[in-house]
Amino acid sequence: MAEPLPASPGDDRGALVLGVGSFAHSTASILRDDGVRVATYLTRDYAHWAPSLAGPTYSKDQYPSPMPLLRSGTIHLVIPQSIDWARAPWAEELIRSGVPILCPTGEGLRLERERDFARALCQKVGIPFPTSVAVKNRQEALAWLASHPAPYVIKNPLCGPFSPVHTIVCESPEATRAWLERVDDREGLFLQEYMGRAEIGHIVLVSAGQVWSLVTNQEYKRAFTGNLGIVAGAPLGGVVEADPEDRYGLARTLVHPLLPWLREVGFHGPLQVTAARLRDRWWVLEYNVRIGVTSGAMFLRMLANPWETLHRTARNLKLDPRFVAHRRFGCSITLAGYGYPYVQLTGPEVPVEIAEPLDTEETDLWWNEVRQDNQGRLWATGHRLADVIGFGPTLETAVSRAYNNIRRIRSPGSYYRTDIGRCLWPPGSE
Repeated sequence: MAEPLPASPGDDRGALVLGVGSFAHSTASILRDDGVRVATYLTRDYAHWAPSLAGPTYSKDQYPSPMPLLRSGTIHLVIPQSIDWARAPWAEELIRSGVPILCPTGEGLRLERERDFARALCQKVGIPFPTSVAVKNRQEALAWLASHPAPYVIKNPLCGPFSPVHTIVCESPEATRAWLERVDDREGLFLQEYMGRAEIGHIVLVSAGQVWSLVTNQEYKRAFTGNLGIVAGAPLGGVVEADPEDRYGLARTLVHPLLPWLREVGFHGPLQVTAARLRDRWWVLEYNVRIGVTSGAMFLRMLANPWETLHRTARNLKLDPRFVAHRRFGCSITLAGYGYPYVQLTGPEVPVEIAEPLDTEETDLWWNEVRQDNQGRLWATGHRLADVIGFGPTLETAVSRAYNNIRRIRSPGSYYRTDIGRCLWPPGSE
């Protein structure tokens, strides 16, 4: 039987994070700093040390289900890292428990999970979506390419962290054909017309039948400086700008037309749209229905009332998100480890060292695939080591604070991009 998270009588501020690494470390720590009792249910078999810095952790090997933790009555919000929680054997019991979950359920999950569903929904409500097709195998994909020659982004039809196909961006028909000849098509394929590099994102919360804009964000998805290399499994950095006014029109154009459907299915939770600018308009590339591993750690710290905002969202209540005035921008830079982004390459554990004390003014450091031994030394245990974040009233200040700290962290074979916040911004830039 799991030990309950300690609570005082009448205390309704307890959160359980479902995840690992820097996502769990950041989410739990920021809520703890807001006076919340936090714990983490470790959903994967790596990156367990960092979440333990924020509060108690529970392994899925020791506890195959998180439900014993919830039965204690001390958990009042569940925050998943990915949508795969909904496929776990305990998912229905979690939903029936009535504990608020910061993620849509049922039909609402399809917006992220099923790529062709999102395409059809956009088409129905008049949201621009690139020419796309879902096919059963590579033969059908090659036939489509022959009759509709263009560069395509190759995706898995079903979105998930362990899908057989992670996003493959092809910038020519020839590159598309070459990848289709060798791609894993066991779950089928989804081809989406390539719309160029002028991408951007916008994150909202949907609650009480309304859309509440939070931030506009940029994710640096390619592995190396200069936007070179492959699209990595997770971004190498990001920028967010507090944008409750939706000054770039992304929510107004790409989210608000979904409101009738969102209300119909009872959607409440985070919603991020990723879009591309082409031919003087924004085109939806995809939707996500979780707070995200890159931008979440920034916008949560930028909120003056993170617990209230998330808890009310999960309960489908009206919101009043408030931002810290001097944190208009955030900049996150990932310290990548040996072999990344080619995760097939593995090396020995190597030391991670902080060469000089880090600046603490308006900065965060979230560890990922790193562990600490009994002598206090840090060791790299995987490919993504840490996310280093800076905040400020200007983008330049946030970027400077992040780079000043990441330069002080060293590990053999590690690297980071040197152009985060210095390209692909403002929105619409290539």
